[in-house]
Amino acid sequence: MAAVPKPESENGNSAKESDEENVVSMVDILEEEKYLEENANAVLGGSDDKNCTYLQGYLPRQALYACATCVPSGEEQAGVCLACSLECHDGHNLYELYTKRNFRCDCGNSKFKDFRCKLSSEKKPFNEDNGYNQNFSGVYCVCSRPYPDPEDEVEDEMIQCVMCEDWFHGRHLGREVPVDYEELTCVSCVNKCQFLMQYSSFHCVGEADTKVDVEKTDEEKNEGNEENSNKRKIENEDGTPAKKLKSDKSLTECKRNDFPAATVEPHTLFWKSGWRSALCTCEKCKALYAELGVSFLTNEKDSITAYEAKNQSSGASQYERGMDALSSMDRVQQVEVIQGYNDMKSALSDYLKNFADSGKVVSQEDIKSFFENLSKKPKAPGMQYLCK
Repeated sequence: MAAVPKPESENGNSAKESDEENVVSMVDILEEEKYLEENANAVLGGSDDKNCTYLQGYLPRQALYACATCVPSGEEQAGVCLACSLECHDGHNLYELYTKRNFRCDCGNSKFKDFRCKLSSEKKPFNEDNGYNQNFSGVYCVCSRPYPDPEDEVEDEMIQCVMCEDWFHGRHLGREVPVDYEELTCVSCVNKCQFLMQYSSFHCVGEADTKVDVEKTDEEKNEGNEENSNKRKIENEDGTPAKKLKSDKSLTECKRNDFPAATVEPHTLFWKSGWRSALCTCEKCKALYAELGVSFLTNEKDSITAYEAKNQSSGASQYERGMDALSSMDRVQQVEVIQGYNDMKSALSDYLKNFADSGKVVSQEDIKSFFENLSKKPKAPGMQYLCK
């Protein structure tokens, strides 16, 4: 959106001040490009933008979209992969879902009625193992509002729950959002998985950091003494390696026995880095995770941090290439490039204003036409365009 110019003051200095404020350096442009590129990478995570992911089955995590044009709100929910959003649903009303886990592309299946996927036509009528939430209908948070919300004037960050994968306004989490945390579990999911509260005082931000000693009963103490006695006998009599004993015990001994029972009501939890590796993986706990449908919690590759790391490229980013090009220019060339950018920015602002005034939606063809016409305009005398 173009900035609204300041009204001229009595001393006539506002125009000059406005010009100074609107000066943009090439580094500013590259920094903005870097920010946009990093945000795009976080969402796409190396996703394939040419091929439908259906044939790959249920992917551990991928960028997804919901098409309100093909599957209107109130009907069955469906999600499509990145490639299908670009090829099959170009120009449609899409909801960006960021990422979802264990999902198979729905594009063109029975939920889309007569519409067929252009990239992968042979698909089952349904993907039985797909999970859906209200995001597929274009609403988020406990307030069930769209994002961005045209009726909400409060600036607030949206945070995704690692379990239900819904998005929440920071102000609707029931707690102040801390500065440094790895992942979040909303209060609804904590209520369903209350075993998480036992880990909170040790592995969450803003919780008690002191371990509470739990007094063992005489029976538990006797069991412990008996175990130690048996262990000494085994080691002394048949020389079974202690390492093997430890490995076997890890399947039966529960880590949660080392944590105190929760003494507070379930609430939103902000997890510290590495919290997943602290979860118990004894047979009893793994059965509990499977029963609750949260077995993914013990897989650290399931995390958003791991997903975003997939997109780390060995090649240089746009920002790095831009800085290299900028450093090779002399001062005159830098000024000419930034002048060309500002001319383009001003022309694009005027072009888009016509659409805003008429209430017309800007299409991909409109933007393409703008740049085609821009390239046909004669260059100013002495101006050298260095882009190749």
